[in-house]
Amino acid sequence: MNNRLEKLLEEIKALEFSITEELRKKKDEFSYEINKRRIQFTEEVVFEQKQKIIAWHKYIMHARLRNILTFPIIWLNLFPAIFIDLVVTFFQLTCFPIYGIPKVKRSDYVIIDRQYLPYLNIIEKLNCIYCGYFNGVLAYVTEVAARTEQYWCPIKHALKMKSNHSRYSKFSDFGDGENYQEKMREIRKDFDDLKP
Repeated sequence: MNNRLEKLLEEIKALEFSITEELRKKKDEFSYEINKRRIQFTEEVVFEQKQKIIAWHKYIMHARLRNILTFPIIWLNLFPAIFIDLVVTFFQLTCFPIYGIPKVKRSDYVIIDRQYLPYLNIIEKLNCIYCGYFNGVLAYVTEVAARTEQYWCPIKHALKMKSNHSRYSKFSDFGDGENYQEKMREIRKDFDDLKP
């Protein structure tokens, strides 16, 4: 990887660290603690926020008709999400050890925590659980696919992609056929950045 690209990646990591620090400050601002992945607000905050709940029946009565009509279609997507979650988990548990690819920690991607927000009613909490699960599964599957691609086909695309996955910067450049097989063997093993 060239020096300019390495420098840009370091800048991105520094920015991600800054974002994490800013998010930590929000914990103090909104008076919550995290204990064993469970979020706990102070009693005072819980009381204040529960005053803001819109009762579920009022929530439904004020919902737009299009939201009510499309609700079953949205929730129908849960079944393929569960299926791909199971298949991809089975795939990485069986194949990654064979290839020497570090496993993706599913709990780093599938985050379901918004149901702890005291100001949400039961419908909003269920919707938040759905979105946390669905988007988390997609992120998890993307990371499993990225590590698989790094092992099997670590070549960048010629065409510009809208976004790149976490392993893409390690890939060889499109059209760089010189010593390709040797480079590919190196890239296949280059998971050092994932070690704690």
